[in-house]
Amino acid sequence: MDPAGQTTLHLLCGRIAAAKSTLAARLAARPGTLLVAQDEWMSRLYPGQVRSIDDFGRLSARLREAMGPHLVAILRLGVSVVLDVPANTPAWRGWMRGLAEAAAVAHLLHLLGTPDEVCRARLRRRNAEGLHPYRVEEAAYDLFARHFVPPVPEEGMRVLRHGP
Repeated sequence: MDPAGQTTLHLLCGRIAAAKSTLAARLAARPGTLLVAQDEWMSRLYPGQVRSIDDFGRLSARLREAMGPHLVAILRLGVSVVLDVPANTPAWRGWMRGLAEAAAVAHLLHLLGTPDEVCRARLRRRNAEGLHPYRVEEAAYDLFARHFVPPVPEEGMRVLRHGP
């Protein structure tokens, strides 16, 4: 649950290597809160199959379709969920908000304002360490960054900003 004791779907918005997963783990450490991490699921269900942004779009859509009803059921049980899935476009945020609405629970979009140069440095370090399920090259980072759309008030999201 969130600090106010309300069942909440926590959403994360930020560039690759902005520390979304780090924040997700911290949020999921709260009592009554479950972490659902897309990278973990995708790397296990589709090993070696995410080679392009089109692959990512197609396979993540399959995962969303399968997990959506399950996430709603978990939320309805009163368990808060931290959805470690990039809420980086209006369409993705709309899907996520729809989960919270279907479960009749609150949502909170955590917007990470990590500067681009910090994200790139973290990404290089992460790639060198080889511990993350995915290695993201600079060209892929640039491609995904072009699709990043910060939330706007018209989306009706409850937003908590982290960082600059």
